[in-house]
Amino acid sequence: MSNLVTLESPLHHADFSSLAALNIEGGVILREAKLLGHLNLRGNANNLDFLNGVKYVLDLDLPLQPCSSTQNANTTIMWLSPDEWLLIVEGGSEAAVEDKLRQSLSGHFAVSDISGAQTMLEISGKDCLQLLQKSIGYDLHLDSFPINKVIGTALAKSSAHIRRTGEQDFQLIIRRSFADYVWLWLQQSSKEYGLSVIL
Repeated sequence: MSNLVTLESPLHHADFSSLAALNIEGGVILREAKLLGHLNLRGNANNLDFLNGVKYVLDLDLPLQPCSSTQNANTTIMWLSPDEWLLIVEGGSEAAVEDKLRQSLSGHFAVSDISGAQTMLEISGKDCLQLLQKSIGYDLHLDSFPINKVIGTALAKSSAHIRRTGEQDFQLIIRRSFADYVWLWLQQSSKEYGLSVIL
């Protein structure tokens, strides 16, 4: 009996490699940031030991302002609520990061590996704002949605956390169970602009 485990993203069947090979120049550019580590962290933002422990492990301050995020070369931290954050780490490192957090934090905290429950899509391109405006009800103007802001919102009758990473660049964190639905929605909604898939 083999002990090998095959890791597959929620959208492995979409065959993005073949779509990327078509070299379509579209106004919307899509990339699945697949098989990254996703960790949910809960804790007391007023506890300095908790904040310092997280910084020691991740070399990154927890974002404490609502809807904010921080990032370094290895980790992105997104504020989800006053006592909850989403950590995105390199794929394959999530177990080690979780263990190190458990060893370094004390008191009331919780850390859970939710990597298998969701995935991330990256949307960019000159028409990505128009696409997102058809999909969500949030004001996407830079004054309302600046770079590094994170929101939890309805996305085409599904749900997502959306982080702005550039003027025309966004990350969509979606649940695994809605991945097919969101992928089909993005295909349909981007027809008038053209959809380019990259790896």
